[in-house]
Amino acid sequence: MEEALHLVDACTEEHFRAMSLIHALGWRDTYAHCLPKGYLEREITDDRWVEVFRANYESRNGCHGLLLYRGSTPLACINYGPARQVNYNPGEVCRFHNEGYEDYGEIASFYTHPAHRSRGYGGILMEEVLGHLREAGFRKVFVFVLRENERARNFYAAHGFAWDGTHADIPFPEDTVCVDLRYVRAL
Repeated sequence: MEEALHLVDACTEEHFRAMSLIHALGWRDTYAHCLPKGYLEREITDDRWVEVFRANYESRNGCHGLLLYRGSTPLACINYGPARQVNYNPGEVCRFHNEGYEDYGEIASFYTHPAHRSRGYGGILMEEVLGHLREAGFRKVFVFVLRENERARNFYAAHGFAWDGTHADIPFPEDTVCVDLRYVRAL
């Protein structure tokens, strides 16, 4: 008998480590074709985001982590909250300018473990988070998605998001610039 799926609000060191690992695996798999190999090898470690997730939880800055498990196996995670007006992750290369989006909810990050993709887990997390954002009083939500990440763009479109014409240019070492497109939807 297959173990049941369950959602967990990220609040322990184990949760932060699971989310960081899923993020790292997602980055290394998804962005291998568009980010410098040296950057991915040097910077995208399994524990890269542990401190960030812990700090978000401890500071109560509005960014929440949610994990989807099957039994004791973490499958996917998402971080969401009010639109960032300051960068949640000081020192990161990503800088988002969200002027004009102050009343929006934001999906700050969203990854499924590469070994568990295409099984509907992302949809379960997405619907849960959209409900949380609605309950928190947000009427609109956005997410940034890499222009080259067609799989993610299709996923967001299937969940009612559309590109609003805005973007953020993200400079990486070795003169690489990635373009994150802002996808929005009403709640």
